[in-house]
Parts: sequence; C-alpha cells; structure tokens
Amino acid sequence: MRGYLVAIFLSAVFLYYVLYCILWRTDVYGVPPVDMKRRHKIQPCPSKPAFASLLRFHQFHPFLCAADFKKLASLYGSDKFDLPYGIRTSAGHFQLALSKLQSCDLFDDEFDSVPCKRCVVVGNGGVLKNKTLGEKIDSYDVIIRMNDGPIVGHEEEVGRRTTFRLFYPESVFSDPKHNDPNSTVILTAFKPHDLKWLWELLTGGKINTNSFWKKPALNLIYKPYQIRILDPFIIRTAAYELLNFPKVFPKNQKPQHPTTGIIAITLAFHICHEVHLAGFKYNFSDLQSPLHYYGNATMSLMNKSAYHNVTAEQLFLKDITEKNFVVNLIQD
Repeated sequence: MRGYLVAIFLSAVFLYYVLYCILWRTDVYGVPPVDMKRRHKIQPCPSKPAFASLLRFHQFHPFLCAADFKKLASLYGSDKFDLPYGIRTSAGHFQLALSKLQSCDLFDDEFDSVPCKRCVVVGNGGVLKNKTLGEKIDSYDVIIRMNDGPIVGHEEEVGRRTTFRLFYPESVFSDPKHNDPNSTVILTAFKPHDLKWLWELLTGGKINTNSFWKKPALNLIYKPYQIRILDPFIIRTAAYELLNFPKVFPKNQKPQHPTTGIIAITLAFHICHEVHLAGFKYNFSDLQSPLHYYGNATMSLMNKSAYHNVTAEQLFLKDITEKNFVVNLIQD
C-alpha cells in the first residue's frame, strides 16, 4: 500500500513539474511570455472569434522586433522560407531595417487593454464610390487600410481615421499631405530589396530603383516611430492556409502571392475579435468599370495581373462571408 502511495505522490510531483514548466515557458498561443510581455499582450475576448477555425495561432503578434525576430522565426518556421514567407536568406536585411525603427508595439497601453476589438478592413475597390460609408468606417475600433488608397478628398466614402496602413515600396505615399501622425504604417516585404529600400531611406542612402516593378517612393513621409515591419508568418498564413496556394509552382508558371488586401484581412484575424470588410467587391463583368474608388484605372488592369490569383481570392472572400466569419458592409 505504501508503495502505491509513493508512486502516486511521485507521479503527482512529476505532473506538477511538467505543467509548471509548460505554463512558465509558454502562454496559450505557444509564445514565451517574456516575448509577448515586451510586445503588449493582445487581450483575449470571452468568446471565440467567428473566424477562429481558420488560424493556427489566433492573436499572433504581427510585427517583427529587432531583439528576437530570429528566435521567433525559428519557433514559427519562418527561418525555413524565403521572402515573402520567411526570413531565411534575408535576416541581415531585416536586422538592419529593424535597427532603425523605434518600436514594434501593436497598440498603445490604453487601447491594448480593450479585449474585443471591432475592426474594419478597407479595400480600395471601386465599389466604394458613392456609398458614403465614411462615418460608419470611422466608428470601428481598428481601421486597416492598404497601399496608396487616399483619404484626403474621399472622407465621405472611406472615412478619416486610420489605425494601420500596409504598404510596399511601390505603393507607399510620397506626398506629406497623406500622412496621419496617429496611424501606424506597416512594410509588407515581398523581396530583400524592399527592406534595403527602407534602410536606405531611414539612413539617407542612395536608392537603387532597378529591382522594383515600378519606381518606388524616393522619400519617406512617415517618422520612424510610425513604422513597423510585418512578420512574414502573416503573409505565409494568407497564402498557404487561407488561399491554399501550392508551395511549389510549375516551372512554366510564375509564383503567385496574396494581394495586400488579403494580407490585411489575415492581419485583422490575428489582432481583432470581429472583422468587417469594405471595398473588396469587383465587377468582373464590366472591364471598363472603376478598379478603385479613386483615380481612373479600370477592371481591365486586374485581369492582367499574373502575380496574384484574383479568382482564388474572390472565392475565399465569398466563402468567409457566407460562413459569417466576416461581414461585408457592401452587399449589393
């Protein structure tokens, strides 16, 4: 009898030790607390988001930090992929660019304490024309925009506030009138030269424009405190888990990557509890219809893109809307 009691006692001690180690070393998302504490933990919501089943890690911290991005890349497998899905051959470029930024925080302390954030991702689609959604968009906790979709002159259609704006060198504003000092801008790096571009702008170096599909911005209207670099894990999640892209494309086919819009939605899934969309519908039946709510580009340009799989993205958007994972503010 005494032997059984000793065995039970030892088993209990061992179990306690294992649980203690697990709880001490990692939080519920598998990230060491020391890392997340520095980043401000995303406050959990009492109920699961509608889209929770789509993600391996909900509430994943989306911005890279100079101190530990290599360690976290190893933890999440990003050290096994090249850009835009990992850091394998670009760690040095990431390190240089990150060293010039002032923060990798997600939200400020006050807003970070809000547990159930309502977010809207504002696309640049022509469907936003004449919908007067500006006031509605401004009512959300978090407003995510992308590329050079302007606010100035379009406030009635798209609102005035911006929490986050995703960009890459060829799509970033260069006119200071577009800078909102209260917004955070997020570099979405698709190639090593994107990081080199940021580094050169932040250090006053000479920009080499030969490695870009169109001329990138030659000046930076944002201050270092506003700038973040998106973790490639977010882009990889969009490509492989949400759009189900193949990891290897046939030799006669150009590799395809998610659009900034789908990447922005993936970001929202990781930092929000409720996600609404605006400006993601396109009229493929009329190639002369407006591509964007601004400018004169038409839908004919969308069909010429070999870099993106627009059909796969539209099917994904249709699926998550029908499943009520997201709410599309424009139904017609």
